[in-house]
Amino acid sequence: MTVEIQKKIDLVVEWLREQVENSKTKGLVVGISGGIDSAVVANLIKKAFPSDSLGVILPVKSSQRDVGDGELVARVCGISRMTIDLTQQHEVILNKVVEELKNTNTYSEENLRMTDANLRARLRMSTLYAVANNLNYLVVGTDNAAEVHTGYFTKYGDGGVDLLPIAELKKYEVYEWAKVLGVPEEVINRPPSAGLWEGQTDEVEMGVSYKSIDAYLEGKTIDEKDKTVIDRMHKVTEHKRQIPPFPRLNL
Repeated sequence: MTVEIQKKIDLVVEWLREQVENSKTKGLVVGISGGIDSAVVANLIKKAFPSDSLGVILPVKSSQRDVGDGELVARVCGISRMTIDLTQQHEVILNKVVEELKNTNTYSEENLRMTDANLRARLRMSTLYAVANNLNYLVVGTDNAAEVHTGYFTKYGDGGVDLLPIAELKKYEVYEWAKVLGVPEEVINRPPSAGLWEGQTDEVEMGVSYKSIDAYLEGKTIDEKDKTVIDRMHKVTEHKRQIPPFPRLNL
């Protein structure tokens, strides 16, 4: 099993090198969240470009654990890193948006949490691209197969990237790769979370476990309730996996 995983890792590393060569860029950058997906990707891009890879830790009102685990991931895999705290910028933009919406009597308190969360993801994306543009790097995403299928990512946020090297990996495969790559146990053992708010976890927010999504993607029979949730998520997030629609004017 380990030998087979190592072969796939080597294949992805070579693929990353090809993408950079074909795009006439110099290297790769990834946002390191402290979670297992970004830990695996950080290791992959470090292997692909030992001297031209960068991990950026992007706290936005983040927990110390998230920041600490991100630093641990970067330190253990040996990737160059920087930290850019976006808390102040996030507060300024969110407060301005809320203020203007209230001024026009259109503000929705019910939608504030998601507005807040998606703004965090989009600020991180913009910051990663600012770094990447300056270094002539590509931005590498961390979405796995379960997240791609269910649309569990922010459009033009963590979904706004140049490359998705682990998009065909089920979540359990991400864990397998993490062990082979030497990701710290502290990161492997923590509950999957986007760190969008205190106590947030992926599986609670989605209403279905990664185990069920993985089984579904492999064509296995799963609980009908879980299947309904997965099918609904896939359907309502189809727009995230497509380029924006446009009218056809060839009359």
